[in-house]
Amino acid sequence: QVQLVESGGGLVQPGGSLRLSCVASGRIFDINTMAWYRQAPGKQRELVATIISGGSTNYADSVKGRFTISRDNAKNTVSLEMNSLKPEDTAVYYCNVRHRSSSTTPYYTNYWGQGTQVTVSS
Repeated sequence: QVQLVESGGGLVQPGGSLRLSCVASGRIFDINTMAWYRQAPGKQRELVATIISGGSTNYADSVKGRFTISRDNAKNTVSLEMNSLKPEDTAVYYCNVRHRSSSTTPYYTNYWGQGTQVTVSS
């Protein structure tokens, strides 16, 4: 089992910045993709950014140029640096990882954090 704990959410004014962090713990063997999703009230959960173990990243069009995802494989952490925040970035942000429990396990399992609220408002 893998546990994820997010931190760093809060209230920020438009144009401001926040940094989210997520730490994975438990019986960790192989984390492939680490990602951030978000869910605004009344909307479906959407992918914000992903980063694979080799470091390649991918971003939703709505956050490109403003958000940066990074990971520390030695510490099993993933972070999301959010700049130039807009009111439409307001949502609960969730950390997600795809984990394989052994070298002989043929599949990866998705794990989710509990979410952290980000509110962008003046």
